[in-house]
Amino acid sequence: MDQRISLITLGVRDMEKIALFYEALGWLRVESQDGVIAFDLIGQTLGLYPLEKLAGDIGIEVAQMGRGAVTLGYNARTKEEVTPLLARADVAGGRILRPAADVFWGGHHGYFADPEGTIWEVAYNPYSNLAEDGAFRWNGH
Repeated sequence: MDQRISLITLGVRDMEKIALFYEALGWLRVESQDGVIAFDLIGQTLGLYPLEKLAGDIGIEVAQMGRGAVTLGYNARTKEEVTPLLARADVAGGRILRPAADVFWGGHHGYFADPEGTIWEVAYNPYSNLAEDGAFRWNGH
């Protein structure tokens, strides 16, 4: 696994309010068609997603997300990389929360928690190809 974070997803109760906060900081939204509000950063993307939907996607109750619900996203170069990366996290002492599977938006992903409970998504997104150096942009390079 490369030492990088592709996508930081914040589970939020009021997406528009939080989006307006980041816009007030000078950040610009990028186009997104799947219910996520996204802001491209330098080499990563910050995504805002409804808290209830994020918890449901992972397969846990909202209360288990804790305060300031966040998932860290790692985007793989191919669909085939997702399952082995989840297995590696499991072997390293993490806990698989959701095995890899195809998702409605056309990608493939799964979730794991690190030993202290930080939740990571490992995903392949066919619409957001990584740069040669692994840099991620919401709409690809």
